Amino acid sequence: MMRAIGYFQSLPIHAAESLVDIELPIPTATGHDLLVRVEAIAANPVDFKIRKNRAPQADKAEVLGWDAAGTVVAVGELVSLFKVGDPVFYAGALNRPGANSEFHLVDERLVGAKPHNLSFADAAALPLTAITAWELLFDRLQLDLASPQFQQKVLLVSGAAGGVGSVLLQLARQKTDAFIIGTASRPESQVWVQQMGAHAVINHQLPLAEELARLGIKQVSHVASLVDTAAYYDEFIAALAPQGKLALIDDPQTALDIRPLKLKSLSLHWELMFTRSLFQTPDQIAQHQLLNAVSKMVEDGTLQSTTGQHLGQITAANLRIAHELLETGKVVGKLVLSGFPKL
Repeated sequence: MMRAIGYFQSLPIHAAESLVDIELPIPTATGHDLLVRVEAIAANPVDFKIRKNRAPQADKAEVLGWDAAGTVVAVGELVSLFKVGDPVFYAGALNRPGANSEFHLVDERLVGAKPHNLSFADAAALPLTAITAWELLFDRLQLDLASPQFQQKVLLVSGAAGGVGSVLLQLARQKTDAFIIGTASRPESQVWVQQMGAHAVINHQLPLAEELARLGIKQVSHVASLVDTAAYYDEFIAALAPQGKLALIDDPQTALDIRPLKLKSLSLHWELMFTRSLFQTPDQIAQHQLLNAVSKMVEDGTLQSTTGQHLGQITAANLRIAHELLETGKVVGKLVLSGFPKL
């Protein structure tokens, strides 16, 4: 048996039963699966969104967690990318049990080699946000390609201080020639955004056009909207240059009217890093490849972990704290936990 954290019913996070310590059978690795001994995890907004909206099957606990770092302890018969003893990091698949457990099964094609110069906790902070940021920048916005329609590429990152923004800023600074503007309102968030790579920081609580004018920016070529897209949607459209691109990762509560995009031939892109694993796409190994690229950047010193706060050991009580903090929407960087308590 193995220890895990799960829930049997969707409850507000302040309820003691919203997340509970449980025991489950240790799964068996077959096919392309790795069995990983989980050393550290990170919490993400997707965790509390699923906790609130996905009801477990009767008498069966739902286990969350889509950021992990650990050691491979067994491999399926089709595995070719890893061997027992390898330290790894990954985000996994949304339609399989999460990694908030002592042992976890994950498809090798979604896994990268853990950076050797990071602790397991700092490594666990990276996978989900790194995959999201990489796919958003390069698969959706295509910021690494030539853009002859723009004299200068200007990337606006809205909600830049969170987990995805913290990685996205670094990747954009290292791997594109765009001028990067991050939005943040609190002083500590503004400092963080600059440290992560933004050339300039503006306050999203003020009118976007006025904040851009303060920087001498008339229009932007690309927008990465990471939170509350609906609130800024009209301002993004106004700020975007003709043929510009808008990409988002959140779930707007109101419908987005795409008709205003037509006049400028603007394009709208949605990014969900779980798409490849959910649909078993032929290119899902791209996540293995990009995580290895991220790992190399960390080892080369060109990318840093985005750990914001370490909340202690992997327990239901500590995960409830993580969910509660995430639900405020004001977390800077990533929340990580490491190690299960000794029995």
